[in-house]
Order: sequence, then C-alpha cells, then structure tokens
Amino acid sequence: MRVKKEEMKYVAQLAKLEFNEEEEKEVIEELDRMFKYMENLNELNTDGVNITINPYCMENKFREDNVEESMDIKEVLDNSPQNLKEYIVVPQVIE
Repeated sequence: MRVKKEEMKYVAQLAKLEFNEEEEKEVIEELDRMFKYMENLNELNTDGVNITINPYCMENKFREDNVEESMDIKEVLDNSPQNLKEYIVVPQVIE
C-alpha cells in the first residue's frame, strides 16, 4: 500500500502536525515501510493457532464504588485560581 501525499497531509491535519517538504517525504516513506511490514504479516500461516486475547489472568482490582458527599461549592471555588460565579475559569485549549 502506497501512502499518498494528500492522505498524509489529511492525517497530519487531524493530529495538528505540520511538516515541511523534506519531513513530509520522510513521513510518507516511513509509513510505506510500516504498511509493507504489516502486509508481510498477512503471509504468516496462522491456521490452528488459538486466538490470544490476554495472556495474563487479570482480576478487577478496583475499590468498591461508595457514594460519598461532595465537597461544598464554596470550598471548591476557594481552592481555584480563578472563578466566575459557580464556575472555575480555565485557559482556552480549543481554537
């Protein structure tokens, strides 16, 4: 599978990444190598091999979910660096 420049640019845009021309070329080459390796894995004969979902025996180690009283809103707001009425003001992170 050959990665097209438009596809790489689209994925980079979704990930909010920017590349110059040289970096774009390197990223496309690296993606092509990864996809080629994945295609090689398709050639492996896996007939008769059991599916391994999780090789470790795991148990739920979470605590019991006990309902507790929430903190007082005034106490929470007193601990916040900046607030507006009943809301905590935080820096904008989305454009």
